[in-house]
Amino acid sequence: MLLLLLLLLVPLFLRPSAAGGAQTPNDTSEGCQIIHPPWEGGIRYRGLTRDQVKAINFLPVDYEIEYVCRGEREVVGPKVRKCLANGSWTDMDTPSRCVRICSKSYLILENGKVFLTGGDLPALDGARVDFRCDPDFHLVGGSRSVCNQGQWSSPKPHCQVNRTPHSERRAVYIGALFPMSGGWPGGQACQPAVEMALEDVNSRRDILPDYELKLIHHDSKTLDDLEERVKEAGIEITFRQSFFSDPAVPVKNLKRQDARIIVGLFYETEARKVFCEVYKERLFGKKYVWFLIGWYADNWFKTYDPSINCTVDEMTQAVEGHITTEIVMLNPANTRSISNMTSQEFVEKLTKRLKRHPEETGGFQEAPLAYDAIWALALALNKTSGGGGRSGVRLEDFNYNNQTITDQIYRAMNSSSFEGVSGHVVFDASGSRMAWTLIEQLQGGSYKKIGYYDSTKDDLSWSKTDKWIGGSPPADQTLVIKTFRFLSQKLFISVSVLSSLGIVLAVVCLSFNIYNSHVRYIQNSQPNLNNLTAVGCSLALAAVFPLGLDGYHIGRNQFPFVCQARLWLLGLGFSLGYGSMFTKIWWVHTVFTKKEEKKEWRKTLEPWKLYATVGLLVGMDVLTLAIWQIVDPLHRTIETFAKEEPKEDIDVSILPQLEHCSSKKMNTWLGIFYGYKGLLLLLGIFLAYETKSVSTEKINDHRAVGMAIYNVAVLCLITAPVTMILSSQQDAAFAFASLAIVFSSYITLVVLFVPKIRRLITRGEWQSEAQDTMKTGSSTNNNEEEKSRLLEKENRELEKIIAEKEERVSELRHQLQSRQQLRSRRHPPTPPDPSGGLPRGPPEPPDRLSCDGSRVHLLYK
Repeated sequence: MLLLLLLLLVPLFLRPSAAGGAQTPNDTSEGCQIIHPPWEGGIRYRGLTRDQVKAINFLPVDYEIEYVCRGEREVVGPKVRKCLANGSWTDMDTPSRCVRICSKSYLILENGKVFLTGGDLPALDGARVDFRCDPDFHLVGGSRSVCNQGQWSSPKPHCQVNRTPHSERRAVYIGALFPMSGGWPGGQACQPAVEMALEDVNSRRDILPDYELKLIHHDSKTLDDLEERVKEAGIEITFRQSFFSDPAVPVKNLKRQDARIIVGLFYETEARKVFCEVYKERLFGKKYVWFLIGWYADNWFKTYDPSINCTVDEMTQAVEGHITTEIVMLNPANTRSISNMTSQEFVEKLTKRLKRHPEETGGFQEAPLAYDAIWALALALNKTSGGGGRSGVRLEDFNYNNQTITDQIYRAMNSSSFEGVSGHVVFDASGSRMAWTLIEQLQGGSYKKIGYYDSTKDDLSWSKTDKWIGGSPPADQTLVIKTFRFLSQKLFISVSVLSSLGIVLAVVCLSFNIYNSHVRYIQNSQPNLNNLTAVGCSLALAAVFPLGLDGYHIGRNQFPFVCQARLWLLGLGFSLGYGSMFTKIWWVHTVFTKKEEKKEWRKTLEPWKLYATVGLLVGMDVLTLAIWQIVDPLHRTIETFAKEEPKEDIDVSILPQLEHCSSKKMNTWLGIFYGYKGLLLLLGIFLAYETKSVSTEKINDHRAVGMAIYNVAVLCLITAPVTMILSSQQDAAFAFASLAIVFSSYITLVVLFVPKIRRLITRGEWQSEAQDTMKTGSSTNNNEEEKSRLLEKENRELEKIIAEKEERVSELRHQLQSRQQLRSRRHPPTPPDPSGGLPRGPPEPPDRLSCDGSRVHLLYK
């Protein structure tokens, strides 16, 4: 015995992407929209029930649909369409229609020609055929027929030739072996059928007119008789192969490979063994369909078999719903054959010829095949002989060593095509009979006819009486539906509202800062840097919107632009917002933490240096992002997760997928990007700590800037690694990233601008510089800074006055000395009076000067 299990697996699906199944409303690139069936026809959706088809609007890529027609109609145009990756079906420029056709047998005329007008193959309504016979033949029947509503207007004619008188014909003997006894005594009905065929052929004047076919037949016996005769002849049979292997392992392999449509080729005894294992492995039911040979006994699965350990009920349960196929041995259509008999007339004629009841006669079902086989041989011999000797070949010259005649007979047999009592007779290239196939299904323990297949016309006649355990035919494998995991829309909308309000807040702060830029207190906070911080926060908050866009809102082609928008908005927003604050802290630390070395810098802090520092940070980002985008641009990638089984018991599995923005060397670019920004964050924290006790008028809000830097740095250093870890969880990753952006932007704007707004509103410091000076002393939060500023101003004024006074005194002393010298030269000193009197002359110089502003008083002894 030979056991062969043939598994038919036709994969339907293969990826990113972002799908099948629940497709997005806007992204049809992951599937094709369901199309409507043609009029008088329908569409087969493989692996899907009617309810499933009604519930979905898109089918996945590589999915195939098949057109079917009702009644006597055939599909004109593509019969199968396949879903392409671009969201369209194949051959959509060619429509598929269901039209009535007439029999194609009218398009072939033996020993003649057929001319078709008014239509193309297949013969459509309105088509007309004209028949013409070859020379030496005459037409029997009408010469024209018109196709109307699937029927030809007149019977098909045939070409007939004048025959040689019966007495002058030469005999052609046909040898045959008929099994008249044994397990299948098919010769009991086949031999009478052959004899009937010979009589009918010999009565025709257009077939072998110069010859008469005669039969020589013998009993073919059985295999045991052959072995016995071989032994009697002294021949030893050294090897006789039988296959009795245990089917347990092959059945387990089928289950492991997810086999759904299984064709079993084995004899009846092996079939029982196989299906006993099928029951044990649960390889039956609504997810499976078995195809078996159709010539088993009707109750083969109920037959007692000691080689299996399954009950009849278990076997009946395992084989329920399987389909059998076997060649149709009697034409189900009541049409006339080449012998001018219908199949029913043949059965009646054969039944009268037999001497026993048909059901008790071996080979009764196979008798139509034997009858048509004689006709096929006769037509082939007729072609070989040239229908009267036109080709110069004589059948009496045939022998088994004459390869020329053998080849001609073989070619003539293959080219034969006629209507027989067993159906349309035609042979394929290998010489095998292409006949109708009967399709039956085991329903409720008995076989029911569900259709016929005509391989010559590639026509399937379906009776629609098939029944399936699951309500529909099973898929050839588990139907995998790709479903994208999209971001929660409630989360996206909520964060978008917060981001929008944050952008409004940034615009308000920016407008306030620009409007009050003339106020001294605002001027001393470096307002242009604060403006850049507000703009940076706006860009960072705007990045939340593309960060939440996925395949639910945009198509696959727009995804790279969204990826770039995320990167540029976040990068530039960080550089402008954090870079401006970092610049303030950097210069405060550089200028004011060292007393003597930076004394001159404290006096002349030039704004262009601050702007240049911010420009350097922004330029580094622009250069890095530009190189990244040009060399290795971001694109859409698909992350695929493990398959999920649906809640309902259906033969479908869900394949979740998630869209990402990525590039070929994503880790390298992230390392560069996060590397220098991480160092910038850590350095900002250090500088903010170092300058927390510095008081300076040049940048009067550096303490608030330090608080904002702490906030931004901590949130960024925590969020970046957490977001990378949660990248496969779209909601959590988006929540962490977007809320970190929102909170850091809000806190930065509040810390930097709200105190300024509050101060100017509560103190009215935008009114006048004098009022600002008067109200400075009453400040509680900035008392020390104001005192220091006033003391420095007074010291500068006193130093100036003292310098002026000292210079004036020096001038006066110089003048007095000049006068004394001049006077001494004019009036020499008087010698002392011997009499001891007082000397005469000018008074002595003063010994003290007193200054009181612009006047100088000379005091004398």
